[in-house]
Amino acid sequence: MQFVRYATDGVPGWGVRRDGEIVPLNGLREDVTYQQLTDSGFLRVVEDAVEAAADRAIPTSEARLLAPVPRPGKIVCVGLNYHDHAEEQDEEVPERPLLFGKADTAVTNPDDPIVHPAELDEVDYEVELGVVIGRTAKDVSAADARDYVAGYTAVNDVSGRDAQFADGQFFRGKSYDTFAPMGPTLVPDDRLDPSSLDVACRVNGDTKQSSNTEEFIFGVEEVVEYISGVTTLRPGDVISTGTPGGVGIFRDPPELLEPGDTVEIEIEGIGTLSNPVVAERR
Repeated sequence: MQFVRYATDGVPGWGVRRDGEIVPLNGLREDVTYQQLTDSGFLRVVEDAVEAAADRAIPTSEARLLAPVPRPGKIVCVGLNYHDHAEEQDEEVPERPLLFGKADTAVTNPDDPIVHPAELDEVDYEVELGVVIGRTAKDVSAADARDYVAGYTAVNDVSGRDAQFADGQFFRGKSYDTFAPMGPTLVPDDRLDPSSLDVACRVNGDTKQSSNTEEFIFGVEEVVEYISGVTTLRPGDVISTGTPGGVGIFRDPPELLEPGDTVEIEIEGIGTLSNPVVAERR
């Protein structure tokens, strides 16, 4: 079951995407919230509602898809979390998750542009599985971690490499506006196994990254346990779980994003998130 945030005539709402259509959920007795998505009973209600409202479905082409989490409370990113990404950098596998932050204002919608800042020369793509938190989590165990997850989405962790390397840390290079495209769907935790998903990134139709979350160094359960031991996770927080090998900066020669490019990231069961790259207007 793929939840979507979408808009028609500028009015946002929640729906379920299936077979090229969106079934609106505006007739539910309860609002769709990230916490509700952790409730199996609520999901059964949604399934029944989708069947009952099938005649109100609209073609996906007639809706504007929106990021499933438009303004996360925080975005916590995990660096170097795929074995193949560590190998391409000739880096040792870390002993614990390597964390950094990304500004919430970097989030942008499916199909909206990634703005290439004029001051940067090295803008890169990164396909990542996004974990959306559904319940307040503090010091949770790995065994219980999935109980706190609302679901999964795709995140393009767009990265300004020259800013990242010049600063010696990640925040600025990761946080330019539009540097976190998110979507196109949000799939509840009990409908998707995050440990075995194909992930890919294409630029102008050319595959740059192709891997599987089986390459994770730290799985979703370990990551949620570790982060919740550091900081309280709240509903609507997003964990971006790292990217596989194939990023542009480590190609020989580097293959980085330019205005006019189109980036697609695809995650099995979640769908394809596409964004054009445009030059910054000044």
